[in-house]
Amino acid sequence: MSGQTGLRARGLSYAVEGRALLDGLDLEVERGASAAVVGPSGSGKSTLLMCLLGLIKPDAGRVTVEGQELGRLSGRGLAAFRRERIGIVFQFGELLPELSPTENVALAGLLAGMERREAYEKAEQLLAGLGVPAEGTATGQLSGGERQRTAVARALIGDPTLILADEPTGALDQTARDAVADLLFKLPAERGCALVVVTHDHGVAARADRCLRLDDGRLVEAAR
Repeated sequence: MSGQTGLRARGLSYAVEGRALLDGLDLEVERGASAAVVGPSGSGKSTLLMCLLGLIKPDAGRVTVEGQELGRLSGRGLAAFRRERIGIVFQFGELLPELSPTENVALAGLLAGMERREAYEKAEQLLAGLGVPAEGTATGQLSGGERQRTAVARALIGDPTLILADEPTGALDQTARDAVADLLFKLPAERGCALVVVTHDHGVAARADRCLRLDDGRLVEAAR
């Protein structure tokens, strides 16, 4: 899939109370490639991620995922497209702690329209491949690294075109951080998706094909 554009953002602008967080920002990531976005707190990284997800409508510009401009979709159509084509990994996983890992991952598949048997079988396969115990314990009892690998499995169940990760290693110890970062940055080559990771951690960002810094509302190449 390399060479096919998974994500294209053009001219994104967004201001809050007169302060421009995004100012004509451009970003393009091909399928099979990764980009990391770094910058201090308050620089607009989370705002950028929400625009790429279609959860925030930019004041100007457009976001296109696999050829589909998000701004042209209805609310229901956008929610369906996001479930089917975009995977998201949050800093704290955002998993349901009382459910098993399999149930957490399968739930995302069910919401995307999979049949129950298919969703559970695929969830078990993904978790086994990522080294997560699928049953026998609630997700809330897993280690931090296991929870994040479960979150990655959940993001992958719909075979997304684009994976977005928001500080995915920020709550992990060094060993788990390295394991999760290694896993994430293998995904584009293994699965033909585009990956964008927002992080404060320059060690994690350096693993990406491109490292970008959000500076005065625009992305510039960052030193590794």
